[in-house]
Amino acid sequence: MIGYITLGTNDLERACSFYDAILGKMGATRVFENNRLYAWSFGEGTPLIVLNTPYNGETATTSNGAMVALRVADRETVDNLHALALQLGGKDEGPPGPRGDAFYGAYCRDLDGNKLNFHC
Repeated sequence: MIGYITLGTNDLERACSFYDAILGKMGATRVFENNRLYAWSFGEGTPLIVLNTPYNGETATTSNGAMVALRVADRETVDNLHALALQLGGKDEGPPGPRGDAFYGAYCRDLDGNKLNFHC
């Protein structure tokens, strides 16, 4: 079972504003913060999403091929979260739409280039 997912950032406050808006729309609440990280939870027993500056003090970078996929209730939510991410400064990586017979999703990059997927 996944305990938490960590995404790196080079601007903690700017990235936190992005994730407060996105994850807040999904029903998550911020459950922890300090001078180098923020964490959100969807409820007891669910994995956390953690945003942090690298512990070693180096620049945060993204991984080619890595992505965080966030399941949501329906297509409308996929559409709305993708639009919100772009309004907040994220970059489009694939507009909302069907991907095969049983998957509907949209892709974007956050302000630091981390790839996200919203799907149902």
